[in-house]
Amino acid sequence: MSTTEKNCIVAQSGGPTAAINASLAGVIQGVFSSEEFHTIYGSLNGILGILNHRIMNLTERSQSIPHFIDLLKTSPAMYLGSCRYKLPEVQDDPAPYQAIFDFFEEMNIHAFFYIGGNDSMDTVMKLGHYGASIGSPVSIIGIPKTIDNDLCITDHTPGYGSAAKFVASSLLEIAHDTFIYAVKSVTIVEIMGRDAGWLTAAAALARNDYSTAPHLIYLPEVAFSKDAFIHDVEALLATQNNVIVAVSEGIRDADGNYISATTAAADTFGHSQLSGTGKALEYMVKEQLGVKVRSIELNVLQRCASHTASLTDLNESFQLGFKAVEGAEQGQTMCMLTMHRTSENPYCINIHFSPVDVIANQAKSVPSQWISPAGNDVTPELLNYMRPLIQGEPDLKYQNGLPIYLPVAHLQKGL
Repeated sequence: MSTTEKNCIVAQSGGPTAAINASLAGVIQGVFSSEEFHTIYGSLNGILGILNHRIMNLTERSQSIPHFIDLLKTSPAMYLGSCRYKLPEVQDDPAPYQAIFDFFEEMNIHAFFYIGGNDSMDTVMKLGHYGASIGSPVSIIGIPKTIDNDLCITDHTPGYGSAAKFVASSLLEIAHDTFIYAVKSVTIVEIMGRDAGWLTAAAALARNDYSTAPHLIYLPEVAFSKDAFIHDVEALLATQNNVIVAVSEGIRDADGNYISATTAAADTFGHSQLSGTGKALEYMVKEQLGVKVRSIELNVLQRCASHTASLTDLNESFQLGFKAVEGAEQGQTMCMLTMHRTSENPYCINIHFSPVDVIANQAKSVPSQWISPAGNDVTPELLNYMRPLIQGEPDLKYQNGLPIYLPVAHLQKGL
């Protein structure tokens, strides 16, 4: 590998968020500020872009589009596209590893940044170990993102604050919609998060001095009881007209069975594709209580609603991307950037580099002490943890009444 001109490459993987492009913007800006790296490339559709030779020159792209960095920072989803590709174990199939590191050699790549969640950190770990085994000088660095907030070691994950803000805003608006009718009703809002309840817990941020909605919150960290659920709802209906319930898509009963309509499908990492939890609870209420009931699935809307993004989330995401480049310059590898909260008031974090081996394929759950003893609500301590993460609003630019985002035609048509 030549030492005269060092380049780097970045990719995005997993589910989209409102903040993952801010991390990408941070990486690009970090390279522009670097005296070590010359060109930053982007791999389209995650690691598959390298394997399929679908590469974008981000140095050229960012210099050819006015205000590229600023627009990228506030654009939703993933500018480079994504994938759900799971690298095989190297002993089972070394070919993808050889192809990736051959590409690094050919393009004089000295750093690879992978922005993603838990499954993406599995890729960072595997590539890092393979690179070490062949004596490669390439720094392999993971940059976190997930609305699930389930990555270990880090205080929280980029993307979570913005998704939490959308969930809380939606619950507040649902409450206003529900309260207009003087009839007994139950509204069930199903929220993402897989097997971690962090995002569902954010629904509690909707509460204020005139509304206690959502009145019930069920997280996957606590075994779900159908009888207890019906009892909780019935007790509230005895004293008020409207009951609003926030429920995680990943709730299970005491035997570990998902409370959902369909759990048959699974992705390449073995995660059940959950849907229908809210609908299942709707049927329970309708059958046993006979009141007006509806279920609402926030679905993909909660993942990357940039029009309600958290400025704190975007700024931290950008900082992580920028810091990743500095880490590569310093020789960091086989690591993920993590945030560590140093102060609550004022809120403050420090950024560290943590070994990816202790993060990949692990999951961080909501602590039991932050869940009510009855298992149907969250504690003030959890609210205090979440509230700083949703603060601030980005300065979006609008045209014809709609936000201006970077075009992504390259993802639809290819390069």
